[in-house]
Amino acid sequence: MDDDNGLAARAEEREPRLNAVAYRMLGSSDEADEAVRDAVRESVREAVHETMPESVPASVPGAAREPAPGTARRPTAGGRVLDALARNCLERLRARESHRTAPWDPWALARHDPAGPDPSLLTALDTLTPPERLAFVLHDLFDVPYEEIARILERTPAAARQLAAHGRHRVQGTEEMPEPDPARQRKTVAACLAAARAGDSEALRALLDPDVTLRADPTAVRAGVRPAHGAGAVAPALAGRILEARPALVDGAAGLVLSRGGRPGTVFSFTVLDGRITSVDVLADEGHLSRLTVQAPAEDTAPA
Repeated sequence: MDDDNGLAARAEEREPRLNAVAYRMLGSSDEADEAVRDAVRESVREAVHETMPESVPASVPGAAREPAPGTARRPTAGGRVLDALARNCLERLRARESHRTAPWDPWALARHDPAGPDPSLLTALDTLTPPERLAFVLHDLFDVPYEEIARILERTPAAARQLAAHGRHRVQGTEEMPEPDPARQRKTVAACLAAARAGDSEALRALLDPDVTLRADPTAVRAGVRPAHGAGAVAPALAGRILEARPALVDGAAGLVLSRGGRPGTVFSFTVLDGRITSVDVLADEGHLSRLTVQAPAEDTAPA
């Protein structure tokens, strides 16, 4: 019980920082307060379970177990609360994305300075996928190491670094997002197109990250594209839309394009991490398309 009270007390000392993290993650003071309270309660429960007597059978729910060899060590008390808070915020963002109905604006706030006022920063953060937002906020705004972010997201540190870079690219409006392996990006997008054309839903789903997000700008939404979250929802939403598309380089990254009158009519911009697609942005608004540089890749100069 003393450990229980001690953890709660330490969490209370860190409450201003925890609230700041949750607010930037969620964009709502009330929701941030609720997330912090939930995280503290979860952390206290975990601490109690870990201090259960060794005589408690392993079959008892919540009983402490030694971590498997090679896995990450348990975080410190402060880290435990931050982990719980980050997971709580991530689930809230995922639920929000799953029910998103409003069109998405990729340039809601271009070239934003993260040191600027909170309302504008939050507007920019709303353009990110849940994992991108978590990685960017924790690393760039609160100096959390990539190794800790990777543990929370259950990804590699390299993937966590890349998610933060994508978030930074979107928030700050830099001109180009350098990909670590362009050839692999193009290969993954090409495999996605091939699976859709073959009607192979299983192969298509296997190329999608479980947390994948499909977003669409207002013109794409009016054309019938619906935002979706999760591989099971994104696969069918994407499959029927890209059958006639051709591979393209969208601002230097792998993508697909549907032409209209010899010009790009709809562009599918992909984010690929560790060989899986983590986000698909569908852009059809003339203003959005005019900001993009769309080119045919060198290996796709012949007609499809």
